Amino acid sequence: MAYSSANLNLITPSFTNNTGEIGVWSYYSTDAATAVDVPGYISDAKEKGIKVNDLIYVVDSDASPVIVTLHRAISYSGDTLTISTGDTAVTGTAGS
Repeated sequence: MAYSSANLNLITPSFTNNTGEIGVWSYYSTDAATAVDVPGYISDAKEKGIKVNDLIYVVDSDASPVIVTLHRAISYSGDTLTISTGDTAVTGTAGS
């Protein structure tokens, strides 16, 4: 599955954009975290407002069990966002 902008949502905004203040995002996809953390996968990151150091929860919705990984926005090269390799935050089934 390719990136879908509609599946990237801001959970908690950075209200002032002060150094050290982060926003938290979620992204739901059937793509594995290893696909999502390829530089440039989130092709509209700047347009959406993702800042360096923001956190992104990636939900691999078709994994069995569902896997949630946590990534950090590391840097931009032009408009290309690089995020960290995902650390597994949660594995489990819906409703459990």
